[in-house]
Amino acid sequence: MLDAKAAADISQNPFKQDFPLLAGHPELAFLDSAATAQRPACVLDAERRFYETMNANPLRGLYSLSVAATAEIGRVREQVARLIGAVDEDGRALAQDVVFTRNTSESLNLVAKSFSPLVLKAGDEVCVTIMEHHSDLIPWQQACRAAGATLVFLYPNEDGVITDEEIAAKIGPKTRICAAAEVSNVLGIRLPVEKIAAAVHAQGGYMVVDGAQSVPHMAVDVRALGADFLAFSAHKALGPMGIGVLWGRHDLLDAMPPMLTGGEMIDSVTEQDATWAPVPEKFEAGTQDAAGIYATGEALTYLTQTVGYEAVAAREAALVAYAWERMGQLDFVELIGHPEASQHHGVISFNVRGVHPHDVASILDMSGVCIRAGHHCAQPLLTWLGVENLACCRASLAFYNDQSDVDRLVDALTQVWMVFHGRD
Repeated sequence: MLDAKAAADISQNPFKQDFPLLAGHPELAFLDSAATAQRPACVLDAERRFYETMNANPLRGLYSLSVAATAEIGRVREQVARLIGAVDEDGRALAQDVVFTRNTSESLNLVAKSFSPLVLKAGDEVCVTIMEHHSDLIPWQQACRAAGATLVFLYPNEDGVITDEEIAAKIGPKTRICAAAEVSNVLGIRLPVEKIAAAVHAQGGYMVVDGAQSVPHMAVDVRALGADFLAFSAHKALGPMGIGVLWGRHDLLDAMPPMLTGGEMIDSVTEQDATWAPVPEKFEAGTQDAAGIYATGEALTYLTQTVGYEAVAAREAALVAYAWERMGQLDFVELIGHPEASQHHGVISFNVRGVHPHDVASILDMSGVCIRAGHHCAQPLLTWLGVENLACCRASLAFYNDQSDVDRLVDALTQVWMVFHGRD
């Protein structure tokens, strides 16, 4: 594990060699990790190892291959619980409260569809922030419509900060549920989830946390956050696509009906009725991506033990600070969000003056620079920000990036300006 001081030396890159796609394509500057991370070789090896050594349907067989597959899924479930601080007073992992889904979107939809009808009624309020990804907005729009409840928005100030005054003004006696991302996928700012959760709980409500942009970059503790539910995706945390996590308080999960029905989520079935298996199997209908879950465990081990959150934080802070300074020297680049680089956790959103973000991304691609361009599944935020065309560019950095990646971005942005405006 690299110490934080060494990790912050972005002139060196001790990590890129661990990622086959990056090592095999040195011409690429991959700056789209907020959309999906690259995978280290150990994760790719783990997925293949599962199929070569324990390929069997977990839970469904009593023979050794199936038993081994079942045990590995249980091990990863416990690993995830420890990762997010889901432990009891004696420090034992609350693995039974970890549900595997396909992604963060499915996890949040599960809460909105299965939990909200238990607590939400006409006249109640659901509170979200204007910064939410559509996956943490549309499910609550639907839940409010079904219940006759009202959707209330928390708005940040001009720097992207949600103030104490805003929390006090928007969370009140009618608030039953509040949903918020811990880190914005557009502004990169960390939201005051602890304060929001405390305000919600004071009103007898429940806190749902979208951890898609936080779990890959920082230590997360559901108890410290005050979360009642937390969701994240493996593919943003170095793991395979198609694996999501939902953690919830056991009493809440136990009370919720399943969203999907079918094999393995039942206790018994008759011609006219069925009873459900206990949590978490109740929410895991059908055959799970067992190899993906197994490889997710390897990804989290690499993230937390080979690299370590301290090294991740130090390196990404150094990368963002360097990128913020260099991009700020380009008078044709408009940086979006908080004026301090330290408030952008791995994410810098920007536009090139007078050039559509799609054109920017296409020209950058010609130089091997990979960024995201569009609305980033956050149209209400971009509308509120007044961003032209409801689109912006986003460079998202990870610990496997280095100074040269940022330099190539800046050089390519200069080329973008020259294409549209000439050398003058």
